[in-house]
Parts: sequence; C-alpha cells; structure tokens
Amino acid sequence: MPELPEVEVTRRGIAPVLNGQRVLKVIARVPALRYPLPPDLGQRLEGRRLAGIARRGKYLLLDFAVGRLLIHLGMSGSLRLVKAESPVAKHDHLDLVFGPRSRPVALRLRDPRRFGAVLWLEDEPNRHPLLNTLGIEPLTDEFDARWLKDRLGGLKAAIKPVLMDSHRVVGIGNIYASESLFRAGIDPRRPAGRVSLKRLERLVPAIKETLTAAIAAGGSSLRDFVRSDGSSGYFQQRYFVYGRTGEACRVCGRPIRELRQGQRASFYCAGCQK
Repeated sequence: MPELPEVEVTRRGIAPVLNGQRVLKVIARVPALRYPLPPDLGQRLEGRRLAGIARRGKYLLLDFAVGRLLIHLGMSGSLRLVKAESPVAKHDHLDLVFGPRSRPVALRLRDPRRFGAVLWLEDEPNRHPLLNTLGIEPLTDEFDARWLKDRLGGLKAAIKPVLMDSHRVVGIGNIYASESLFRAGIDPRRPAGRVSLKRLERLVPAIKETLTAAIAAGGSSLRDFVRSDGSSGYFQQRYFVYGRTGEACRVCGRPIRELRQGQRASFYCAGCQK
C-alpha cells in the first residue's frame, strides 16, 4: 500500500505540472472504486483551475477553489502524468485532462485492485469522516518525543502496531515502522507505554529521517507503486530490516528475524534492537 512517502512523492511530482492549469475533460471508465465516483464530476471540474495540491496522511487533496477532490491510492494505486492521447491500459480508471489545449496532459489513476477512492468535498476537508480522526503528521515540529510520550502512557500494546495506528500518527506503515524502530534501536515487541522518553528521543528523529529518506528516494516500489512519471522508487534498496529475513544485519551481522504482529510481518535485529 502506498504510504506517506509514496503519496508525498506523487504530490511533489504532479503539483509543479498541474498547479494553475484548467481541467479540460474528465474521463471516468468505471462507476466506482472503493466508493462510487461522483457522477457529476465532469460538470464540477471541467473549466476549473487547479489552485494547489495538499496531502493529509495518505490522502491527496486537489483544490479547485469551489471544492476539493480527495484521492486515496488504496492498496495498489498510482497517479501518473501522461500525454492525453496515450493508450489506456486495463486498470486505468480515471483521467483528469488538463490544459493547455495545445499540449494537454492527463492525470491518470491506475488502480488494479480498485481499493482507492475519489471523492468530491465542498466542506472543510478535516470535517470529512475519512480525515477527521487522523492523527498528527510525523514530519511536523509538533510531533516530538514529549508529545509521543504523553500519548503512549499506559498502553500495553506493542510499539510497532501503535506507530501504525493512523488515529495517533499518520502515514507510518509497516515498512517505515520497521525501519524506524531499527534506526532507533527499539524492539518492535516492547510495550508502547514502557518506551522511555530517552528512547523516544531517538525514535522520533528516526521516524522523520526514515520518511524523509524514503521521499528523497522516490518511495518504495515493491508491487504496483510508480512515481508520477512512471519510474520506480528505490528506497527498498536501502532497507535495514524490512523483507530481509535471515539476511545479515547491515550493522552487527546477526540474521534479521521475522515475527507476526497484528496480522502483519515485522522485521528486526535482536542484536541492535532492545
């Protein structure tokens, strides 16, 4: 599933090209993804100018002044910039064609599993049910060790699934939780409420460094994710633990271990993470 880095990479890829451009045409090839597509999306958007693109967690918000188009990439989706006349593949479900008319470009949503979402919002976005319970953005100054310590107090659940809870902190998926905990030297099984402030003072910078490095590398392309220009991210080449079961730790040489936490695979080094 595309996580915060992949969504931010997408935002940064499409914003410079599309900001300020008008929608020439909307082409919907399916009636619904995870939710029904707005049936009047063409009427709402055609002729409208894109004012900007924001990200909230793993959601993109395309601002058209009179409302915002909320896009979620689901489990396997991607947004690419292609020539408007480019051939359409099987899972290309939606095109937003932008001007200028002399060189139209399509923002094309590909979603093989159709778990993504495209919704039209006219009210304040943070009031929408998909957004109003989201937690703090991990790349902000407000997300620090003291803030996290206050929210973890008394929790018996393991620290890794707690980090993946989007109601607390957004965008730290399975990959980036595993990698951040390794960088901070924290065992993913440690009860969240028993992680000391000193450890959290290592963990919060580790989370920010991991996410920032992933963004700089274009995200992780493990399955379907591609960047807006169709190229793959390469952060997966830099993993310390994720998906490296049995391989030698890049720091201490011990074999990387795997365990199950909340139906998800966790990866860690018993020598480096305590």
